[in-house]
Amino acid sequence: MNDVSDDVVVRNALGIHARPAAALAKRASEFESEIYITFMGNRVNAKSIMGLLTLGAARGSRLVASCKGPDAAEALAAVKEVFESGFGEA
Repeated sequence: MNDVSDDVVVRNALGIHARPAAALAKRASEFESEIYITFMGNRVNAKSIMGLLTLGAARGSRLVASCKGPDAAEALAAVKEVFESGFGEA
């Protein structure tokens, strides 16, 4: 099993609200690996919209994305792409 992690930055103006959370959860759900996002000590499942909303991550926030499983490297790359695109809102 692969275990990978990397920092990601919230780039869109309004931070992680309903639409970005849904976009990230949808993309994360495409992978078998466990995917977590950690912010200020809070670790949530990236496949959970509600969990992502509880982070309260605003623009410029630095979070840690971690993936564990058979497709962890691909999952991490996809999560980073979602953040780098500003969740399609940037």
